[in-house]
Amino acid sequence: MSTEIKVHRSVNVPLAPERAFALFTARMTEFWPREHSIGSSPLDRVVVEPHVGGRWYERGTDGSECDWGRVGEWQPPHRVVLLWQLGADWKFNPELETEVEVIFTEAASGGTLVELRHRHLERYGDQAQTMYAVFDSPGGWTGTLTAFAEAAA
Repeated sequence: MSTEIKVHRSVNVPLAPERAFALFTARMTEFWPREHSIGSSPLDRVVVEPHVGGRWYERGTDGSECDWGRVGEWQPPHRVVLLWQLGADWKFNPELETEVEVIFTEAASGGTLVELRHRHLERYGDQAQTMYAVFDSPGGWTGTLTAFAEAAA
């Protein structure tokens, strides 16, 4: 049995949980780093279909779509689990499934603590440590959550 490999990041935002959840799920285009696009044309939108089993994908400026994964759990406004299905080659792999769990907790200040855990990176096999380093880097989830916090301000 292998040990779970995960990246854990958190950020406080000045929004109520409902608004933070909506920004993260319905308005991901507003903060997702454009350089993280993997489609064949420039990124136009990031789409999270708002239900369990919904698609998580990017749409290019030419209308093409590139799957990233799907929605594993949908519990607005407190929790969403997105199933990341991109291989180490940054291509959709329906056989691979890591979990991006995002929890939205109301803070005493009236804002929201947003905690992100990208779990099960060990499922990348030989590439697990490489992918951990990518997701753990300043340009990985840290940068994405920083952009999220800026969009929430």
